Amino acid sequence: MIFQLPGIRPEIAEQAIPEDERVWVPQAKDVWFRPLLLNTVTGSWCNLLRVRKSGVLSRHIHPSWVTGLVLKGAWRYLEHDWVAREGSFVYEPPGEIHTLVVDEASGAQEMITFFNIHGAMVYVDEKGAVTGYEDVHSKIDLCRRHYEACGLGAAFVDQYIR
Repeated sequence: MIFQLPGIRPEIAEQAIPEDERVWVPQAKDVWFRPLLLNTVTGSWCNLLRVRKSGVLSRHIHPSWVTGLVLKGAWRYLEHDWVAREGSFVYEPPGEIHTLVVDEASGAQEMITFFNIHGAMVYVDEKGAVTGYEDVHSKIDLCRRHYEACGLGAAFVDQYIR
């Protein structure tokens, strides 16, 4: 028997890249995320980001730190001279504006990256003006709408919420 404190939700242990395509939540054309952990206590989330197009995804800033691990393909930031390739670990410091790109320079037409995001993603234009944001709650809402629409049911996302 495993001892567990009252109110503690169980661990999550499952295949990260799902067999059921419906688990991937559309974020934009040819861009999806797959929730792994949606932590409403800390305001953080872990997900896989899958991109099947080349081009600029977004210019954004984080108020807290972010880490990533490239599982497939490659990507880069316009503001830096490095390319994150399969197996690369990336640390993004809080307060840095960067523009995510998947293109010929990164050498891949598809990428899948595990991201651990603390706080929000704040989208900005080329002048730094805020154009939108995502946080753990908006991610949960997006998941609920998608899972309801695709037949998994809105409550499907609950297994990832802590």
